[in-house]
This record gives sequence, structure tokens and C-alpha cells, in this order.
Amino acid sequence: MKTKFKLSILTLALATGCGLSTAYAETALEENADGQAMEEVIVKASRLKGTASAVMEERKNQAFIADILGAEQIARTGDSDAAAALRRVTGITLVDGKYIYVRGLGERFSSTQLNGAAVPSPDPTRTVIPLDLFPSSIIESLSVQKSYSAAMPAHFAGGNVDVRLKTIPSDFVFSMQGKLGGNTNNFDDGLSYNGGDDDWYGKDDGTRAAPASLQKLWKSHSPINDLSQQDNREIAAQMNRDYDPKATSINPNTGFDVTLGNRFDFDDFRLGFLTAVSYDNKWEVSEEYEGQDFTYQEGVDGEDSSWALVRGSDDIKSTEHTVRFSGMFNVGLEFQRDHRIDFSSLILHDTRDEIRDKLGNTNNVTISDGLRVRDSDVIYEEREMIANQIRGTHNFSGLWNLGADWFYSDARSNRYAPGNISTRYIIADGSNGQPEDGIFDPINESSLRKATTSSRYSFQNLDDNVENYGFSFSLPVNFSNVELEIKAGGNFIEKTRDAMARRIDVNTLAFDNLDLTGHQMGVILNDDVMLNHPLSGNELIIRDTTASGDDYYSAQLVDAYFIDTDFFIAQKWRVNLGLRYEDFRQVVAPLDPATGKFELPAKPTNEDLAALAFKDDDVFGALAFTYLLDDEMQFRASYAQTTIRPDIREVAPATYIDPLTGFPIGGTPSVTSTAIDNYDLRWEWYLPAGDNLSVGLFYKDMDQPIEAVQSPAQDGPPLIRIANAEDGYVYGLEVEFLKDFGFLGDFAGMNGTDFFLSGNFTVSESEINIDTQNVVEQTGVSTSITNPTRAMTGHSPWVVNMNLGWDAPNGNHSATLAYNVFAERIIIPGIDGKDDAYEQPFHSLDMVYTYYPTYSSTLKFKVQNILNQKKEIEFEDTLMRSETKGVAFEVALKWDF
Repeated sequence: MKTKFKLSILTLALATGCGLSTAYAETALEENADGQAMEEVIVKASRLKGTASAVMEERKNQAFIADILGAEQIARTGDSDAAAALRRVTGITLVDGKYIYVRGLGERFSSTQLNGAAVPSPDPTRTVIPLDLFPSSIIESLSVQKSYSAAMPAHFAGGNVDVRLKTIPSDFVFSMQGKLGGNTNNFDDGLSYNGGDDDWYGKDDGTRAAPASLQKLWKSHSPINDLSQQDNREIAAQMNRDYDPKATSINPNTGFDVTLGNRFDFDDFRLGFLTAVSYDNKWEVSEEYEGQDFTYQEGVDGEDSSWALVRGSDDIKSTEHTVRFSGMFNVGLEFQRDHRIDFSSLILHDTRDEIRDKLGNTNNVTISDGLRVRDSDVIYEEREMIANQIRGTHNFSGLWNLGADWFYSDARSNRYAPGNISTRYIIADGSNGQPEDGIFDPINESSLRKATTSSRYSFQNLDDNVENYGFSFSLPVNFSNVELEIKAGGNFIEKTRDAMARRIDVNTLAFDNLDLTGHQMGVILNDDVMLNHPLSGNELIIRDTTASGDDYYSAQLVDAYFIDTDFFIAQKWRVNLGLRYEDFRQVVAPLDPATGKFELPAKPTNEDLAALAFKDDDVFGALAFTYLLDDEMQFRASYAQTTIRPDIREVAPATYIDPLTGFPIGGTPSVTSTAIDNYDLRWEWYLPAGDNLSVGLFYKDMDQPIEAVQSPAQDGPPLIRIANAEDGYVYGLEVEFLKDFGFLGDFAGMNGTDFFLSGNFTVSESEINIDTQNVVEQTGVSTSITNPTRAMTGHSPWVVNMNLGWDAPNGNHSATLAYNVFAERIIIPGIDGKDDAYEQPFHSLDMVYTYYPTYSSTLKFKVQNILNQKKEIEFEDTLMRSETKGVAFEVALKWDF
């Protein structure tokens, strides 16, 4: 991605601004002589309370409001990745299994860090990293800071999520774990196709990739549409057409984890390392429903009016195969407990391979005409992130206990989609010699669609790179009744992104009088047909339909400096005041895929360059108060000014497909940042036995919040545009608690202290106001917004989490019943008189049982989605989307050597 800086045009555009900072937060906990004694206490106490008390103590001692989830808490609920685990945190909901909404604000309103450093995203549609990439086996804790501090990025609204990896152990550790599981949906046959030989470990062996001759044309920017018919058909014949679905039995889910680490003590030095490897191979079969367009039908003869499906798929069979592997290596060196340097290296790889067989109708292909459409889709993508970090923490006791922290992080992510394909067939009742019986036979009454786009291949590659480094100095100053710590530092980010996409359409109109009867593309368009069948006129078999803006370069530069003062007065009052200056610069430059050159006039003007660049610099303040009533109870209040800047793609004048809705999204270069005032109040009560209770209030006032609006479509899904609403707000109440049942005493041969109930719930409300005329002027497209004043997209008015746990007195057994539910939330805002489409509440009930047969072994059994809930999206009591999830189960055996 450094290439773009060699070009003077982009250098000028980029030179118009940029800065982001996140000071490295200390994560190394001093391992003192009391460490082993504390471990013995944890073994004797409740397994959850022992670990929960540690993270609660960290939360209690922070100057700002935060929620922290520890590794043992994650293990109790059986969540397999960071995204699934975070839905247990107060006020957090999970969307699409990847993205978190904090306090009802969409993923763009939150930021994610890895060990306090910025990380890249392999998602081409978002700059936030999908949190399902992080397996829970490598996570030490998840910290969600909900009130802003000056040491954090100013891009802050809902909260900041810091994924903290496991660090060096206090003693030798070597463990192995094997997993075996499945899903009730997988008991019947699923779908498969002929993939590559390396699919078992999540790598394409070249089977799906574009032919070498086609890739050569792309590199030389030679348009395939300019080739001769013969050259065109020879390349077409080299395209992989063996994607036809077939029924197959589904293998069980498998996985393993291996961890090895140790610590070595020398005179003044301590050296430790930890390495971990994880692998998961899973299958999920589901049935889906996908409505795209509906028409309103007035009720007759006393019948109720209703919406009828016009375009969409009402019968979808899907099988998704996911392969995840990760590797982590950490090494740490400590000198006299005053100086510590840690190095960590991490690789995360996640492959999704899904085949979908869809039956439905379009506006032109209708059941009333005796026709149905069948779409066969293959979606394959490899996501990978590699991060290398080095961090240092120093205390200079001879220099007034001056502290110095620094870090350097170099991370890159990649999304590789070497060859997705969508093929359409037409099913005609009574065709191909079959009787007209009102039954649409997808095998015997099927023909490949005769059109310029009977099948579409897509090839995508995205590289995201983030270099982040920072430093801070802290100085404690003590007065007679006041303890003061002054902290100042800087944080610098350079981010680059390189995206490439190609679309190739197969044109069956090119063949002269070809019989398209059949239900398998690979059979209908076999090699003999592709190479020898007569062609019509000058028609080409394959056409490049790549759109302008599918290729682009982008870059961000963020320079940030902060100062933070932390007063502790009379052991009762804590006051934190901080200021942060950020200089943010961003440029997004679309490329012309036909030439590989930037889409700029021959002699670009300042206005042309300004359309590519985005600049924002400002000072942001944070103020927090904490009052300690006693050792158990404290009160918090905070206020901060922050901002939300548009994502890279949201300001690019290009169109891309949102994987969550399947709708095309167009960027808007004139989108501006959102200014946010953040207010927080919280009361916290920490009891000696580990019980705790907290109640919080929050309010966020937003000026020009960034939202998605829709433009009506004639045939096909609506176009989504990014625009600024006029204003908005979100406010709510959060409650969190943990309580054992000791007050019940002994019952049924058990003691109440063996059981505990923990949970949280959030009640909130949001609203945005959209000026439709301003949106038209900003985006340049017409809008037909049904509800200009509505709740924010993705906001749930309430969220509930409950965990009922049991720990056997002898420590050999534990069990947890975990429940999570969110209220309905807007996923697709309504247009053309249709109401907003809401994702319906999903009642997630999971159970995890753990047996410790020996000191060194652990047997765990978990069941997820016990209620067998479906994911559903509805508008006006009309089903728009649905997906079965099934009941998942897994058994895991872990051995500590």
C-alpha cells in the first residue's frame, strides 16, 4: 500500500491532514510472593467468583466506567470467540455473529484494540474488525470501557473494546484439549460441491481461483471484452464450472487446542513464554427465507390486508463450512520488577465456505406464469490477521518513580475470496416433457437461464495494514492529603488499504441455439460446448462487469497527543481530567479497473483532490469523578466530548454489497463527522464475598449522526446511501449483579453458597431525526423514507443476560445455565410506505457442564440454543428474513500435563 504515496496527486490529497492515538494500557500484573496463596484461595472458592473478583477489582480501581470479562467467565458460558462472549456484557448486543453494538449504537460507534493497539479489518465493507476472529482460547480478558478517557482514541461513542491476549504464565503449563460436536440441523443431509483438496484446513488450493490467463489480463489491464471470440471462449473454458450442489452427509465438528508455556527466574531477571495453537472445523446446515420486494394487497370479503412477496427466495437450503486456526507466541523479560518488555506474535485465520440452493421468484418470473427461479450460490472467503507487538513498561524509582510505557504494533489483515459464483436456473412447470401438475421440479423441469448474466463469478482481495506506536510518561506527586498522577503521551497510526474486485458474467445468449435444459451448470456448459459450440454473431461468452470503484486505495494518518491528571483526595474523592488533540487525515482513491489508474481528471483541480480527502482535527476533553463512600461502595460521574468519523468506504464514491442485508451501498464523499456529548453516572457496590451490584445511567447527545438511508429500486434490492441525520440521542439504565444463595442455607443436601445468580439488563431509548431534503442534496439520489424520525439502526430498547451457576463443594463439578435476549431492533429502515424491518428477539439459552475427574483433567459438555430459536426479521408482521440455527452441542476433554 505504500505505492500510493509515490504519486504526487495522492500525496497532495493525503497531505491535507491525519491522527489517532491510543496509549498503551498496562496489562502486566505484578506476580508477587502472595500469588500462590491467592491461587489456593481461588481453588477453594467458587470457580466463577474467584476469577470474577479479580476482574471486579480491576474495574473497581479504574478511573472510568468499564466492564471486564475474564477468561474463566468466558469458559463458564462456553462462548467460542470474542464476539459471542461480549454479548454477555451489560448493554452489548451481537449483530450477524461478528459485530457488537454497545449501548444500542452500531459497530461504527465503537472501536476495537488488541492489547491496547489499533488493529486492521479484513472486512471490505467495514473498518471495524469482526470480533468472531478471536477464539476464546487465547483471550485473557475483554475490557469494554464505556466512558471516555483522554488516553483513548477520540473515535468513541458506545465504547472501546480491548481484546487482551494471554500473557506469560507464573509456572510451567502444558495442556491439550480435543473437541467433538455437532448441530441438530446437521442430522439430515446437507449440501456440498467439489472444492479444493486443502479445504480441511481453510485454504483454497487454486481450484476456485481465476485462470492464470485471466489473471494475466488483469495485471496488464487488457480488457477481456476486447478479446476475439476465440480467445474469449478459450479463457471461458478454463473457468471452473464444477460448483453444482449435491446432497451429502455432514461430518461432526472437531477441534483442538494446545498451550505450552513456562517462566524462568534468575537473580534480577525473569523470563517467560507462552505459545498456543487452536483449530476448529465446523459445519452448519440451515433453512432460510429471504424476501426482497413486497406488494400491498387490500383485503377483500372481510380478509385482512397484507404484504405479498414479489421478489425473493422462499425456500433456501444452506450449508456453511467454517475452518478456524490460530497461533500465538508471547515472550516476556522482566528486570528487578521495575522494567518489563513483552513481545507477542499472533495469527488468526478464518475460512467460510457456504453453498446455498434457493427457490423463489422475481418481478418478471412469477408462479402465476408457471415459472420459478433457482439460484445456486457459492460464497467462499478466507480472512486472516497477523499482528506483531512489542511493549515496554518501566518504573524509574530513582527518578521520583517516573513511569514510562511504550509500544509498537505492526498488524495486517487480508480477505481473500478467490472465486464466488451465483448461477440462475428457470424452472417451468410442464417443461422438458414433464406433466403440468403445479409442482416445480428443480431437476427435471429446469433450464439454465438464457441471458447475458446466467452466472456471475466474483474475485476479491483486500489487504489492510496498520502500523501503530505510542508512548506515555507518568509522574506521581504526593501532597499532605492529595495523591496526584500526571500522565502524558502520544499515539500515532498509519493505516493503508488496498482492495481489488472483479466480476465476470457468463453470457448464454452467446451460444447459437444451445439447449440449456438441465440443473447442473458444469454439465450444460461442458468443455465441448465452451470450446466448440457455434456462437451468435459477435457475442462473447464471458464479459467483465466490474464496476467503477470496486478497486481502490485508501490511507489514514492519525497523530494524537494527550495529557491526563488523576487526583486522589483524602482517600475519598478521585478526579480525572484529561485533554486529547487528534489530527486525522484520510484519503480514498477509487481506481479504474480497466486501466489501473486513479479515477481523476487529466489535470485534477483542488476540488477534485478535496473530494478524495477527509481532514479533521480537534481537542477532546474528558472529566470523571469517583466518590468512595467506603471500601465497598463508590459513586461515579463523567462527561466527555468525542467524535465518530465516517468509515473509509462511506466516503468513497463507489458501490459495494453489504453482507448483512445483501443490499448495495453507495458512499457519500460529503459525509461529515458526528459530534457527541457523553454523560455517565454509576453506583457500584462490591461485597467481601464477591457479590456485587451496580446501577448506571447514560446519555449521549449526537450532532449529525451518520446513518444509512435507502433509495427506491425498480428491479432489485434498494440502494443504500450513507448520510448525516440532523441530530440524535440515546439514553438508558444499566444494572449488573452477582449474588450467591447462601441466605437459603442447606437444602436437599446442598448449601446455598454452591449456587449463584449473575446477570445484567439494559433499558434504553434512541432517536434520530432525518431531514429528507438535506439527504437528497447530500447524496444526490431520491429518497422515500417512511419514518424520518425513528430509533437508531440496530438499537435494542432492552437487553437481558442471566447466568445461573453451580459449583460442587468438592470442586469436581460446575454448571452454568446462560440466557441472553434482546428486544426487537431495526435492521433495514423502511421506504416507499413500508415500515422499518425489525430483527425479532432471539432467546438464547445455553448450558455448560464441567467435570474435573482429576487435578489435571477437565471434561466439558455444552449445549447452545436449547430453545431452538430462529433468526427472523419482520416488518408489519410480515416475515422478511429467517434462518434456522439448530441446537449445537459439544464435548471437550482437556488434559494439563
